[in-house]
Amino acid sequence: MMNSECLRISDVAERSHVSVDTVRYYERKRLLSDVIRDGNGHRRFPPAVVDRILVIRHATALGFTLDELARIFERRASGKMPCGQVLDSGKRKLVELDDRIAALQSLRRTLAEVIAMWEEKYQQTPPGGLAYLLESLVRREATS
Repeated sequence: MMNSECLRISDVAERSHVSVDTVRYYERKRLLSDVIRDGNGHRRFPPAVVDRILVIRHATALGFTLDELARIFERRASGKMPCGQVLDSGKRKLVELDDRIAALQSLRRTLAEVIAMWEEKYQQTPPGGLAYLLESLVRREATS
C-alpha cells in the first residue's frame, strides 16, 4: 500500500463520522489493522479502515461488544472463518434482547399498577397533605 493512498487519522474520523479519539480507541482495542506510522510517527490508515469503523458502529448498535468484534476480526485475519461464531452470537443477543423486553414489559405493568394506586392515594389526600407515595411502595411490598 502506497503511503499516498493512506489516510490521516483526522480524515478517517471525518469519513466515518466518529471522533479522532474513537479511532485511537478502536486501534488500542485491536479493531483496526494495517495502521502504519509515517516518518514523523503519525498514524496512516488504509482507506478500508473507514468501512471497518462503519461495520463496528453497526455491530455495536446490535449489541456486539468491542472485545467480541476484536476476536472476530482476529479470527478472520488468521484465516479462520468467523461466520458461524457471528451467527451464534447474533442468536444469543436476540434471546437476551427478548428476555430484557419481557423484563421491561413486566416492569411497565408493575409501574402502571403503582401509578394507579398512587393516583387513588393522591386523590384521597387532603390539599396540602402528604400522600407518602414512595413510602407506600414498602407497604405494597409487605402486602404482596
